[in-house]
Amino acid sequence: MKICVCGKGGTGKSTVVMLLAHELARRGKELVVIDSDESNAGLYRMLGLRRSPRSLIELAGGKKKVMPLMRGKPVVSAIPEDKARILMQSQIRVADLPPEFVACNEGCCLIVVGKIHQALEGCACPMGVLTREFLKRLHLSADEMAIVDMEAGIEHFGRGIETSVDAVIVVVEPSFESIATAERIKELATDAGARFAGVIVNKVSTGQMERHVVSELKTRRIDVLGVISHHWQIADAALIGQTLKGLKCAEGPPYAEEMVPIVDALAEFALSQQHATAMRDV
Repeated sequence: MKICVCGKGGTGKSTVVMLLAHELARRGKELVVIDSDESNAGLYRMLGLRRSPRSLIELAGGKKKVMPLMRGKPVVSAIPEDKARILMQSQIRVADLPPEFVACNEGCCLIVVGKIHQALEGCACPMGVLTREFLKRLHLSADEMAIVDMEAGIEHFGRGIETSVDAVIVVVEPSFESIATAERIKELATDAGARFAGVIVNKVSTGQMERHVVSELKTRRIDVLGVISHHWQIADAALIGQTLKGLKCAEGPPYAEEMVPIVDALAEFALSQQHATAMRDV
């Protein structure tokens, strides 16, 4: 299953990606986290990794080489051609990628699409194309799941990335703008033919705040997968750029407990989609 995590921005989206990864790993899943946010600098640290892997955009030979490579044309690159051509395979397994382009820790592997590194570098569209094509070709085993940390906002819907995943979820924080963005993402995902699973409400500090956000979402006919409270441990980890501790304990901290019904809801959504597909094929 491939899950795309969208949202308005900030550290909250990446934190939810981390929490999802830990809960899925606790359930025995082999996780592939794909960092497709061109501005996110610290996801690798949140996953407990010492280094970030080299990016797929480097493997493709740079932004200018992505389009020709995806069309099967030869490119001149500092990366050996036999390595770059991996991205052209009809099916790509994580094990197919050169080791310097994957970083793993405790059953979770991180793949980075690319980052903006300098001024006047140009638009990020080639990275969006590379993300879409890589996700289309990424082959997962029965025990593997992929979580895609998308760039903030809605721009990526113009590149069709969401059509290459099995579920689109949105991280919503307590603000009108975040709720409105979630509604727009649902519309765009549905129009693109993607499968919108619902939202995860994050950084809720009071019961009144939770009731208001959930009510607003339900009024807009947006399913709520679950709620994550505002925890000082998460805020501290985000401040210093490190992973959270104790997530795999039998009796974990509250934020770990809050992930259980969320992942249960995602599993139920996946089963419903499989059933719907099976019925269409009858």
